[in-house]
Amino acid sequence: MSDKKIATRESYGNALVELGAKYENVVVLDADLAAATKTGVFKKAYPERHINCGIAECNMTGIAAGLSTCGKIPFISSFAMFAAGRNFEQVRNSIGYPRLNVKIGATHAGITVGEDGASHQCNEDIALMRVIPGMVVMNPADDIEAKAAVHAAAAYEGPVYLRFGRAACPVINDRPEYHFEIGKGEVLLTGSDVTIVATGICVGAALSAAEELKAEGISAEVINICTIKPLDEKLIIESARKTGRVVTAEEHSIIGGLGSAVCETLAESGVSAPVYRIGIRDVYGESGSAAALVEKYRLDAKGLYEQVKEFLSK
Repeated sequence: MSDKKIATRESYGNALVELGAKYENVVVLDADLAAATKTGVFKKAYPERHINCGIAECNMTGIAAGLSTCGKIPFISSFAMFAAGRNFEQVRNSIGYPRLNVKIGATHAGITVGEDGASHQCNEDIALMRVIPGMVVMNPADDIEAKAAVHAAAAYEGPVYLRFGRAACPVINDRPEYHFEIGKGEVLLTGSDVTIVATGICVGAALSAAEELKAEGISAEVINICTIKPLDEKLIIESARKTGRVVTAEEHSIIGGLGSAVCETLAESGVSAPVYRIGIRDVYGESGSAAALVEKYRLDAKGLYEQVKEFLSK
């Protein structure tokens, strides 16, 4: 894991510029938040292909739906609270139902929005997007994975929800053999005592927690899941069979997100493995720095380490 840190919203903006050079039909729409969502860098490079729709996410979604029927690849961008929350009906009916080729770039997801507080800390967006038939849902762990996910989304024919964060996070995939594929997870660390399935910012924390566990003789297998839907069920089932115990970790409600997806998969597979879900436990967030909130809600390395230990002791 590198010492370098970058926010995945920055990665999103940079990847859009790369796509702009690669595909002439990529267009980017924003809801008057281009500086925050980082689509402003695309606007600077390709002003004729950037549309500021104003503070009107629902209208922006309708425009993107129309553009997609004319051969364009539209990326709509806003905070997750608005892109998935305020916008749910339009995403469901205008993008999901006709299965249009629209990509949703949702930034400022989770509690790491920090001082913006509970009204802007969207811990429900993965659940909302997972339930839309045919919607691909991705939550990248770092800069490298975020760029790869954006490129994969552009190449994929159909609706995609991409989740990005406000706060800078460590780069963990800086290695030559890294390969990204929609629907595929990756074992970052092999283990035999417990499986930790993590997504987003919790992946780096899980790797650090696994090192602490190793020092105490506990062998943790760490799996990075970027694509929450479709989930890499085969990988999770195989790991659960091997370790017999599973922990999920996400910067999202434990209801409806990665934890729920893993539980659903294991329940239907017949694998006998208890699961403990780490995440936001049916509460709203609060104002505070990103680092302080991650620590309070036990999503940092120390919090994950302690919760895995508590789970294994039961």
